[in-house]
Amino acid sequence: MSNFSEELAPQPPIGDVKVVYLGPAAPHWEVRSSFGDPHLIESFRDRVHARLMLLPPHDPQFRRNRERINRDAERENVLISWDLGFDEEGAVAAGA
Repeated sequence: MSNFSEELAPQPPIGDVKVVYLGPAAPHWEVRSSFGDPHLIESFRDRVHARLMLLPPHDPQFRRNRERINRDAERENVLISWDLGFDEEGAVAAGA
């Protein structure tokens, strides 16, 4: 049973990525990383670009794909942050 409890212990992140919206001119997105296995980060970057290609942050498809990317990051134990160029908290409050 000790092996089972050890498997449930939180593991440190194996990398990090920051997804940055560059604006309406292509390419729209940049994926930056400060640590992690370069092959893993490059593979993750490729998937992010595939999900976000030509999508601006206000597109409904962006929200669905963002959630998929967040789940991928969680599954792979990669820290993820987003910079959409505006305060998301304030934008949500203003829209409500």
